[in-house]
Amino acid sequence: MLDALTVATAVAALALAAWCGWAAHRDQPTKDWHFIGMAVVTLLTLVQLVVGIVQLARGEKPEQGTTIFVSYLIGAFACVPAAGFMSLAERTRWGSITVAAGGVVLAVLQVRLYDIWGG
Repeated sequence: MLDALTVATAVAALALAAWCGWAAHRDQPTKDWHFIGMAVVTLLTLVQLVVGIVQLARGEKPEQGTTIFVSYLIGAFACVPAAGFMSLAERTRWGSITVAAGGVVLAVLQVRLYDIWGG
């Protein structure tokens, strides 16, 4: 895996979590610009997914197994969009809290992906 991409994705996820957490603190639902932030974080996870699959196709192997690695890649990719869709259903501050939680979960998944790969 690319360490810089993993760190960038984790930092962007935590920034999104802080941003949406601040919106929840101010009693605001997710707004259009929050969804732009979610799109940026999702784009980073898409790049990570493609890089991970390419590395597997080139014959590189994660330390803790390919199946768990691919499962975490897919979970990381789906994490923020799932939270975003859930926040659309809950148009209160709890929608912002949902996205903030999704950002924290994504950051934790990045640490775990790094560990699975052998970092």
